[in-house]
Amino acid sequence: MKKYSGRRKYTLFAVLSLIATSLVVGVLALKDVMDEPEQGSDIASLFLPPEKEVFEPVLPNKSVILPQDFRFHNEFQHEWWHFFANVEDNDGKQYGVQWSFFRIANDDRERTGWLSSQLYMSHVVISDHNTSWKEQRLSRGGIGQAGMTNQPFRVWIDNWHWRSLGTTPFPGQLLAKTDEFALDLRVVANGPFVLPGERGYVNKHDLLPVASYNLTAPFLRVNGLLNLGPDKRVEVKGNAWMSKEWGTGLLAQGQQGWDWFVLHLDDETTLSVSQYRHRSQLPHLFGTLSTNHGKVTHLGPEQLKISPVNLSQLAINKNIPTSWRIEVPDHGVDVVVDAHNPSLWLPFVTPYWEGPVKVSGSHNARGFMQLTGY
Repeated sequence: MKKYSGRRKYTLFAVLSLIATSLVVGVLALKDVMDEPEQGSDIASLFLPPEKEVFEPVLPNKSVILPQDFRFHNEFQHEWWHFFANVEDNDGKQYGVQWSFFRIANDDRERTGWLSSQLYMSHVVISDHNTSWKEQRLSRGGIGQAGMTNQPFRVWIDNWHWRSLGTTPFPGQLLAKTDEFALDLRVVANGPFVLPGERGYVNKHDLLPVASYNLTAPFLRVNGLLNLGPDKRVEVKGNAWMSKEWGTGLLAQGQQGWDWFVLHLDDETTLSVSQYRHRSQLPHLFGTLSTNHGKVTHLGPEQLKISPVNLSQLAINKNIPTSWRIEVPDHGVDVVVDAHNPSLWLPFVTPYWEGPVKVSGSHNARGFMQLTGY
């Protein structure tokens, strides 16, 4: 057996110490940007604008361009990919699948290697009506543990990948494996991409210039395998949604969080509704109604009505509105949205509620709901 000299042992120890220290610094930096108790939730301070660094602003006269804007935008502070799917197995049992990927810069200077200012965070969640399987990953940038390539398209952190052979995510494959569960899903687009707001520019505040660039893929078909434990491999198929958002300071001071709903009203129509809540003013409400024929209708607060119907008392001693009524009178939409599993509070670094929903009323459908800042 080969023995190491004392100097080589010291070198190995130094390298391991440097790796550990860098990871700790990265995680602490990520947590530092979220320490603002008076906001009531870590989600608010994570997306507040920086105090010292100067990132690119989000401006209304710039359009999102496809496929170029599937790339990373490191000149902005934040970037967020979000995918969720309503799927069922061969026996009709329903599951929700969620994948999120965050890029957060803690410095506006581009550095390489261990000095990279980029921090990455990803979540994977699988759920049914009473159980959830979930895990979170954190990484620094610059060391190959997480990142993105454009051609072919690939986003990764550790052994979690979204990849395709082209310059867009579709057709693509989502692979994620943990010690307790895994998924392998194929995703294809079944309709056009949609640019919400003004050609992808979405204003998130009535009075302040708080905005982000957005693109969505509201019409996706998915099939594949869920591995939920020893000898439990489940074949699933269903509908899915993907969105990408980037900007600098995605929330303003005084904003508490948001409520976000994506409803697949039928095989041809998807409704997205967002409500940004404030401590000292009325919420900012907007939405998008899309069809897979390419028609896109942008909805303002005068066209939407939204109100909580029922609260769920969670084990973490929080009351979360897991039932809502959503109305779009001009388009014949009047539905009640109920959580498929009300207990899906996700205790990640950025804690929030998210999960699949069932829709009843003018439309019987499924979708997803995300509730932050509670």
